[in-house]
Amino acid sequence: MHHIIERLIPKLFLLENSLSYLFDNGDLKTACAGKNNKRMNRPKHRLFIGLRKSSAAFAMAVCVCISITGCAVGPNFNSPEAPDASGYTPENISRISENNGGDIKLVNAGEVPEKWWETFHNKKLNGLVTNAIQHNQTLEAAEASIRVAYFNAEAQKGFFLPQIGLTPSISANLPSNLFANSVLNQKLNSQSYPNAGSVLSNIAVPSTTATPPPWDYRLITPTMAISYTPDVWGKYRRTVESLEAQQDVARYQLEGAYLAMTSNVALTAIMEASLRSQYEAIEGVIKIMYEALDTLRKQLNVGWASEADVLTQEALYAQAKQLLPPLQKQIALARNLLTALGGDYTSAQSSDLFKLSELRLPKNIPVVMPSKLVRQRPDVRAAEANMHDAAAQIGIAIGTRLPEFNINALGGADAYHFEYLFQSGTTLYNIIGGVNAPVFQGFTLLNRQKAAEANFDQANALYRSTVIQAFRDVADMLRSLQADTKAVEAATYSERVAKKQLEIIRAEMKIGAVSVLMLLNAQNNYMMATVSRIQAQGNQLADVAGLFMALGGGWSDQVLKKLPPNTNGARFSDSVAGVKAPVNPSLLPKMPDNPNLIPSGSWNPSLTPAFLQNTQN
Repeated sequence: MHHIIERLIPKLFLLENSLSYLFDNGDLKTACAGKNNKRMNRPKHRLFIGLRKSSAAFAMAVCVCISITGCAVGPNFNSPEAPDASGYTPENISRISENNGGDIKLVNAGEVPEKWWETFHNKKLNGLVTNAIQHNQTLEAAEASIRVAYFNAEAQKGFFLPQIGLTPSISANLPSNLFANSVLNQKLNSQSYPNAGSVLSNIAVPSTTATPPPWDYRLITPTMAISYTPDVWGKYRRTVESLEAQQDVARYQLEGAYLAMTSNVALTAIMEASLRSQYEAIEGVIKIMYEALDTLRKQLNVGWASEADVLTQEALYAQAKQLLPPLQKQIALARNLLTALGGDYTSAQSSDLFKLSELRLPKNIPVVMPSKLVRQRPDVRAAEANMHDAAAQIGIAIGTRLPEFNINALGGADAYHFEYLFQSGTTLYNIIGGVNAPVFQGFTLLNRQKAAEANFDQANALYRSTVIQAFRDVADMLRSLQADTKAVEAATYSERVAKKQLEIIRAEMKIGAVSVLMLLNAQNNYMMATVSRIQAQGNQLADVAGLFMALGGGWSDQVLKKLPPNTNGARFSDSVAGVKAPVNPSLLPKMPDNPNLIPSGSWNPSLTPAFLQNTQN
C-alpha cells in the first residue's frame, strides 16, 4: 500500500495547499472599509468557519472514533504455536524409584502448585518464603517497573484525544508616534484608544485615526489552542501496542523474579540444612576419633600401643577438626543470604535453623505437558512479549513513511481593556488543516523499517532459543533427580556398611585385636560415607526444587498465567481485568487513582514545596 501512497505524493502536496487555503482563516482581521470602519463580507469558501460548535464537536468525536477503530498498518502479532514434542526425554519417565521405598511419582499433565515449596512439609521454610515475598526489594523493584511501563502506555494513549492548551497573554506597549504603526491588527484599530479625556472620565472614546497615540496602552489576548492528529494509518495504535507489550514484559519479568526468589530461598534453605547436617555428622565422627585416641593413650601407658600409633590417630583427629571451620563459614553465608532474600539486614537473622532430617521429599511431582510449558515459563512468556513489541515496531516504522494529517485550531479574543473582551468584534479564531508527507528522506525511513523487521527476526530467534533452553532445563532436572536418587541409595548403603565396620573395629580395638591402621581406615571411610550421603540427599532435594523452577513454578498472578495467547491483534479485556497491578485494556487513557501533584507511594513530602502540598485547594 505504501508504494501506491508514494505515487500519490505530488497530489498530496496539492491537497495540502488546498486544505491550507480552505481551512486557514489567517488572522481573521477586521477589514476596514473607509471611515465607518465597517467589516467586509467574508469569501464564500470560508463558510467552513461558520459551522456550529456542536457540529465541530461531532466532527472531532468522529475523528477520534475513526482513529481508535480504524485499520493499522503493519503485521498483527500471532503467538507462536506450541512445540510439537511428546516429552522432555527420549523415554517416558513416570517414576523415580529407590530400593528403600522412597519412590517419587511424576504426574504427567499435572498443574504445578502455586506454593510448590509447601511440598517439602516444613513450616519454617513456608514462613521464610512468605516473609520473603512480602519484604523482598527485588520484587518491589519489579512491581515498580510494571507501573513505569503502564503509565508510559497511558501517556501514549493521550494522543488519541485532542490536545488543548490555554495561552493567555497581557502586554504593556509604548508605540512611537513618528511612524505609522502598520503592524497593529486592523481589528484593534476599531476599538477605543485611551486619551487624556478618557483616562480622567474612564469613558471610552472611539478612535478617529489609525495611528495609536504616543502614550502607553495594554493589550490583553486570551487564546485557546487545539491540535489533533487523526491516527489514519494506526501508527499511534501500534505505538500503544508496543508499550503494552513492554508492560507485558515487565509483568512476566516480575513473575520470573518471583520464581527465582522463591527458588533461591528454598535452595538456600536446603543448602543450609545440608551444611548443618554435614557439620553435625563430622562432629560425631570427631567424637568417635577422640574416644579412639583416648583409648590408645591408655594402651600406651600399659604398653599395649606405641607412641607412633597414638600420634597417627591424633593426626587424623586434627585433620577432621580442620573440616569444621569451612562448614561454619558456608553456614554463616547461607544464613546471610536467607536474611537478605527476606528483605532484612544481616543483623536481624531468624532463629529458625534448617536440618536435613526436617525436609521431606514430595511423593508426587506434577510435570506439565511440553505443549503447555511455553505458557507456564515466565521467561518464555517474556520472550513472546518481546516478539509482540518487535512486531508493533514494524507497524510504527511503516506508519512513519505515510502522510500525516494535522488539524489545528486557535480561538480567543484581544482588547485594550479586560471589559472589552466580552464585546462583539474582539473574537478571533484560526483553523488550519495540513498534511505532512515524507517524500525523500535519504532512505532513512525505509532503512528503519528494514531494521524493525530484522529486530523481529532477532526476537523470533531468541524466543525459539528460550523455548529450547526451557526444555533443556526440565530434562536436566529430571536426569539430575534420577542420578542423585541413585546416589542417595548408594551412599546410604555405603554409610551402613562403613558404620557396621567401624563398630566392629572399635570393639576389637579395646582388646588390642586390630591394628591402628584398620581403625584409621574405618573412621575415615565412615566419615566420607556419611558426608556423601548427606550431600546426595541435599542434591536430591535441590533437584526437586530445581524441577519446580524449570517447570515454571507457581505464579503470584494466576490470572496472568492463564491469559490466552494474543492472536490476530485481539484484546482480551475480560481476562486482563483480573490481572494484578495497574491495567487498562482500553485504547483511551484512564484517570489516575491519585491525580494530585504529590505522587502516591513512598514519596517524601518534604521534597515538595509547601504551596504545592495542599493540592485540594
